[in-house]
Amino acid sequence: MTHHINALAASDVIVLEPNDRPPILTIPRIASMALSVFVLFMAAYQMRSLKLSDITAIVPGSLLFWAVFAASYLAGPLSDWIIFRRLWKCGASAFGALLRKLIYNELLVGYLGEVYFYSWARRKLALAASPFGAVKDVAVLSALTGNIVTLLVLALASPFLRLLPLDDYAATIAWSLAFVIGTSVAVMIWRGRIFSLSRPELWFVAVVQVLRIVVSTLLSGLLWHLVLPEVALAWWLLLAALRLLISRLPFVPNKDIVFAGVAILVVGKDAEMAALVTMMAGLILLTHILIGVTFALVDLFDGDRNAKAAC
Repeated sequence: MTHHINALAASDVIVLEPNDRPPILTIPRIASMALSVFVLFMAAYQMRSLKLSDITAIVPGSLLFWAVFAASYLAGPLSDWIIFRRLWKCGASAFGALLRKLIYNELLVGYLGEVYFYSWARRKLALAASPFGAVKDVAVLSALTGNIVTLLVLALASPFLRLLPLDDYAATIAWSLAFVIGTSVAVMIWRGRIFSLSRPELWFVAVVQVLRIVVSTLLSGLLWHLVLPEVALAWWLLLAALRLLISRLPFVPNKDIVFAGVAILVVGKDAEMAALVTMMAGLILLTHILIGVTFALVDLFDGDRNAKAAC
């Protein structure tokens, strides 16, 4: 026995390697850290265009305003969470990933958030099938329901639109509407090849998306009313619907300027309307920046902590 042990010690070298820790730098980890650095860079760049004085000048200090603003801001991620909770049975952690999806889409590049959420679902969720189909279907249905609601708003507001000085944008609006209608018709024609979810699931997603659009529009009107309470809430709800219409037209440039012009014509308060549009746009951008920076710093801190723990 002693001879066998001595022979083993002399001839073999036993190397113990830890198997309970992942590599310090994996491709997903590097991509996540690079994205976090990109968010910090874009946040610093966007801060250059923000004038905090314009935001704080007319923003109300009431708790009701901030509660409505928070509800309006979180309406998108919350509706997405309800959808994916139904599709994947995912927990509360998915809400943070969906909030990141919003930040990446708004602060960085459109649909980068969908790419991030798809990769997050592959890493974090135990799914029987690839999450690509569900993420793709939800994104397509979001655009489709937005187009349909836009066309309905246009039909309801057409008598009012004839009174507005939109002649300079007539050709652009016409091309935009043709694009909206064309893409919607194309999706409906090839829906069998585009969608991978079942029909009940598609209907559920569509209903939630429509409710999100309606609720967001109503909350926008209420927010503007809280800033300028002397203007009747009914006018703000009408303008919120028109803002939805303008925002969905892809070829209309300077959408905020067009909306401000329409609002000034309706409300008749040039300086106050300009300040309102500037304040709301700046407040939303500032919220994107603060949340994006928070997520980025958490990612970088966790990456550094994990690296130290693996040493």
